[in-house]
Amino acid sequence: MSYLLLILGMALMIKGADFFVDGSASIAYQFKIPTIIVGLTIVALGTSLPELSVSVTASIAGNNELALSNVVGSNIFNTLVVVGCSAIMRPFLINRKIVSRDLLCNIAISFVLLLAILNGNLSKLNGIVFLIILAAYITMLIKSAKQEGEEESQGEEKKILPLPKSLILIAIGVAGIILGGNLVVDHATIIARMLGMSDTFVGLTIVSVGTSLPELVTSVVAAKKGESGLSLGNALGSNIMNITFILGLASLFTPIKVTMFNLIDICILCLIAILLFAMAKISEKMSRSRGILFLALYILYMIYIVVR
Repeated sequence: MSYLLLILGMALMIKGADFFVDGSASIAYQFKIPTIIVGLTIVALGTSLPELSVSVTASIAGNNELALSNVVGSNIFNTLVVVGCSAIMRPFLINRKIVSRDLLCNIAISFVLLLAILNGNLSKLNGIVFLIILAAYITMLIKSAKQEGEEESQGEEKKILPLPKSLILIAIGVAGIILGGNLVVDHATIIARMLGMSDTFVGLTIVSVGTSLPELVTSVVAAKKGESGLSLGNALGSNIMNITFILGLASLFTPIKVTMFNLIDICILCLIAILLFAMAKISEKMSRSRGILFLALYILYMIYIVVR
């Protein structure tokens, strides 16, 4: 029964995030907020809501291992699996601006997390610093987008709904995300204890993969449409949001204690961020062979956390 409730919780979070994004974006469009700003804020945050729900719920419940490992596992999954699968489906070129801006930000924020945990926990002060970094990053993205005049570049159709329907969608979305997060945390913990697994292991595998499904689905759809390059921006944006927004908010509720395994996993996350940047500097083409390499690295990482 716990397995079914775990799956139900993930489904509620993902569908709830969809409702939240649709309702919020519709209201934003009605108030004439530019498309690019909606994408960089509401939609970007919306795809990270499942991770947020799990990590904040786990933090409040005192399950610190799950709160941190969920974010770290999701970031590793985003980089190796989301980007890797997109490259295998359709190779793409990495935009130079992404190399010079987002890839470097991804490395910097990963190392900021590493430095923050060296004292053994993520404090409320760390959380405040992460949220300030998030605000600065979003401001930079919005300014860059406005300078390039990309507000309507993708020709995306604006989905404007009646205001009452938008508010209902937001309410249902928030309820689904909160309920789903509670189900995932509670039953992931039960499963871990039944099978003798650590909360860190469950967070790095079952929970992180489940909460990363919105990013994976978005990237697969983009790859099928010949827009594989969007997967990299989607993955990087999610990684940065996960650390700054989710861990920032979660650590404000209660300090998150760090284990030695967390430290090792974050070091691996930093190395993966450096690897992606180095590949982009060598060649801007994300080829199928690189995608296969990324998937192979993720499989090796899964084997490592199973046997350790």
